Amino acid sequence: MTFKVVITDYEFDELDYEEKVFAESGLDINFVKAQCRTEQEVIDVAKDADAVINQYAPLNAVVLNELGNCKVISRYGVGVDTIDLDVAKQKGITVCNVPDYGIEEVSNHAVALLMAWSRKIVELNNSVKNGIWDFSISPPVYRFTDRVFAVIGFGKIPRRVVEKVQPLGFSLVGYDPFVSAEEMKKYGVKKVDLKEAITKSDVISLHVPLIKDTYHLINRGNVNELKDGVFILNTARGPIIETEALIEGLRTGKIAGAALDVVEFEPIPKDHELLDFSNVYITPHSAFYSVEAVEELRTKAARNVVEVLLGLAPTYQVV
Repeated sequence: MTFKVVITDYEFDELDYEEKVFAESGLDINFVKAQCRTEQEVIDVAKDADAVINQYAPLNAVVLNELGNCKVISRYGVGVDTIDLDVAKQKGITVCNVPDYGIEEVSNHAVALLMAWSRKIVELNNSVKNGIWDFSISPPVYRFTDRVFAVIGFGKIPRRVVEKVQPLGFSLVGYDPFVSAEEMKKYGVKKVDLKEAITKSDVISLHVPLIKDTYHLINRGNVNELKDGVFILNTARGPIIETEALIEGLRTGKIAGAALDVVEFEPIPKDHELLDFSNVYITPHSAFYSVEAVEELRTKAARNVVEVLLGLAPTYQVV
């Protein structure tokens, strides 16, 4: 039996890791490579597919209801916000992700952004290259000792983040309704509610999945409750922050700065107002990246498909 496996979209130069997994599986696989951007493009190429590998192309209810033969969807990444999980479950489609491939990379990126912004590395570097040798152009710079660092979400990545920032002297707090105070205490983190996390913290680092309850978690309704001069760090998903609320907070000085690996609409337009703020650092959704992480991500995403097509319980099943 030949299985049709469709990759809806990808950012890689080649797909040799995926092809290797399929070749070693013993299955007869027709691997169809596409670069879909719209619902109809996905439907046209995947309507008869046995399996789908997905990066960013939409797999919403409209699309899933047209996939008459699909047994499994495997997503490149941790988040599954491109997929309508309720419809997938109704149709009996197994959804998988790769939840453990970029823990070191994302946590390192978060800490790197924190350090670069806190020490004003970019501004000072740029000023020196423009002929200005003056440390005083970028105040204020504060010690980390006794300043409060909050993680919103307490999964694998934020746990590594707090392990890495704890030696810097921060007081650590965390918010996650699904993690106990006892579990957080093991990492030196005090569990607090969301309001305390965002009103009492000097640094807020976001690490939650994008779901209905976390969409615009930082928004017009609560941005004025933030501690004056807060620094916001987002290596999770862009829409967790309402962009206009962030901009307003930056304008008023309520928010001293932000470091964003993700933005609400990607890629960010070159004339977007966020790019005008020197106290905002933006990287192009690159926190996940290392050579090793990409190989792991792609290999495991393909293995998810193979496991389901072989009738096995997938290692990384979401629904």
